[in-house]
Amino acid sequence: MKASCNVKADFPHIHHQGRTVSITVRNGRIAEITLMEEPAHQVILPLMVDPHVHLDKTFTAARCPGGRPGLFGAIEAMAADAAGWTEADMRQRMTRALREAHANGIAALRSHIDWTAPGLPLAWSVLGEIAQDWRDMVRIQRASLTSLDMLGDPAFGDAIAAEVARDGEVLGCFVYRNRDLRDRLDYVVSRAIKYDLALDFHVDEGLEVEADAFDHIVALTGKHRLGGRVLCGHACSLSVRSQAETQRAIEGAAKAGVALTVMPTTNQWLQDNQPGRTPRLRGLAPLHELNAAGVRVLLGADNVADAFYPYGSYDALETLRLATLCGHLAPSEWIGAITRDPARVIGFDLPEIAVGAPANFVLIDGQSWDDALRTARARRRIVRHGHASVSGEKAA
Repeated sequence: MKASCNVKADFPHIHHQGRTVSITVRNGRIAEITLMEEPAHQVILPLMVDPHVHLDKTFTAARCPGGRPGLFGAIEAMAADAAGWTEADMRQRMTRALREAHANGIAALRSHIDWTAPGLPLAWSVLGEIAQDWRDMVRIQRASLTSLDMLGDPAFGDAIAAEVARDGEVLGCFVYRNRDLRDRLDYVVSRAIKYDLALDFHVDEGLEVEADAFDHIVALTGKHRLGGRVLCGHACSLSVRSQAETQRAIEGAAKAGVALTVMPTTNQWLQDNQPGRTPRLRGLAPLHELNAAGVRVLLGADNVADAFYPYGSYDALETLRLATLCGHLAPSEWIGAITRDPARVIGFDLPEIAVGAPANFVLIDGQSWDDALRTARARRRIVRHGHASVSGEKAA
């Protein structure tokens, strides 16, 4: 809902860029940002962007009980449930997810959609329709998700890439220790070049030291000068490979312009998951080293309430809180990983908090970022076009 003419609102005692300020909003835009002497009562950040979710799978956890632990057990359980998906089922689950995301202050997201057969997936079409309905509330970008064995096969890959291009979306691929990996990756990249598509890879989502597809994607990105058009997710094997190999991969990614999304919930849940045994290896890509080298590191929710992670939420702030714990992050230094950086990578215009900009932002009770993220129970207000609402209502 947009602000009506001559509407004014004041938001005082805000911690912003190390200072306490008061923000005045008029007609849905930030009119003034003035310094205050008093202590801050809340922190501020732009509306958030999640670069990696799976709306087709969401809210199916109760239907996927048991099964073997780990990534491939989750894939099997999810495939069994997907056989019964209907348009009505997917529409209800996806809409519930978007309501939750919107209530929590997410402005845009990229959702992967499983593409496991030559024809157009029903979920792809359903989400395309939902995206139009939601375009003024949450911007949705679709990314196809096809195994490298299929997408890298000329019998299927070109047709899939052409379909994705017709819809103006993103070409995605699952890559993990595949046969003929280099040749198939080269073919996938060639399809992206042919149809002028951005690429998004689920890559090296495991703890085998020989999983090095990330390195080959980086090399292809540099060779074809695709910097800024390639996003990888997971890269869990970077957490167990030798320091020298990992550093070479990181430096290569920085030079080539490859970004990486880290998912603290799903990666922590699936990696080294053995019943009755405390996990030793956590599968978290080296965030600090990647960031220090200049790689754009993003944070994503990944799976929410499905076979891959039966818990979670569409809440980028909760993702940041968990990443702070898992990766020993200073949260105030990583706000960009859930706002500015994913927005740039997926091509979404996210205005900064500045005079003249749309009054779209999130306020969280707390004197500092450490205080605000200390507990998930801190009150949060979502401001859109100058109108504030309180987060936390249960999604319908």
